Amino acid sequence: MSQPSASPAVFRGVIAIELRDGTPPARAALPAEVAGEAAALLGRDLAKLAADAVDCDLALMAAHFDPAEALRPGWPLHQRVVELLQRAPGQSPVARLMGFGTDAQGELPPPMQDDAALRGGGLRVLPFVLRGPGLAATEEQLESKLFDCGMAQADLALLLQDGLGAQVEHIRYLSLHDLLAMMAMQYQHAGLDGLWLLLEMALLAPEEAYLLDAAPEPLARYGEGEVRIALLDPTAWQARNAPSERDPARLERGFAHFQMRQRQYAAVLDTHGVPVQFVHCADGDAGCLH
Repeated sequence: MSQPSASPAVFRGVIAIELRDGTPPARAALPAEVAGEAAALLGRDLAKLAADAVDCDLALMAAHFDPAEALRPGWPLHQRVVELLQRAPGQSPVARLMGFGTDAQGELPPPMQDDAALRGGGLRVLPFVLRGPGLAATEEQLESKLFDCGMAQADLALLLQDGLGAQVEHIRYLSLHDLLAMMAMQYQHAGLDGLWLLLEMALLAPEEAYLLDAAPEPLARYGEGEVRIALLDPTAWQARNAPSERDPARLERGFAHFQMRQRQYAAVLDTHGVPVQFVHCADGDAGCLH
């Protein structure tokens, strides 16, 4: 799979929390002082895997999100972390470890609030970034080691479990590339290979275009920053998907399933922040999507 497009000055990663029985955490984020402690423990663990990490600034947003929020065009969740790091006061001759959590009133500013519609999944992620003179070597080492060796140490796992009020199964560190690979596998196991190809283009090659024309999947095209899905009438759908079928009941069920699949594509793309436009294509010609 293609590598995530990334600024050469930033490594993007997440702390991934697998929840026991999918029970949501009681709290949306850690308090600011605990967030700083979590960042220090994270920095310690990363330095064990990549010695040059000690030369990098590390910023952790100690609020949890659905993985789809981390996998949106332009990586906006991690961009928020970069902006928080850039706005943080003070300068230091040594690398900084910074955690961002709730304010004194226990509230989160809007840039750190999750999408309420995506709560309830079994996996939540806390985004972090690394930047600095040791980044190149650090990135190479972390990309090769995190997936296999990135289990959080007990003290950080306990801090997150208690601080978020979460029932935790596992806590591990992943690069953004690792998270992409996990998501790709999930969609492929769910039979959504075609959908993943559209999403992958939106995330990793946003300036390019891709046409999904593989019946019985929806006819769709990614380009110009959006996915266009063809709306076919029953005749065009039959010509494309079931040209030899003559049973009216089977045709009706097949067309209904096709429409459901289109809605499923649109809903998943929406969770990843990819705009979707439905385009009427009466004759089923993919040219209508350009």
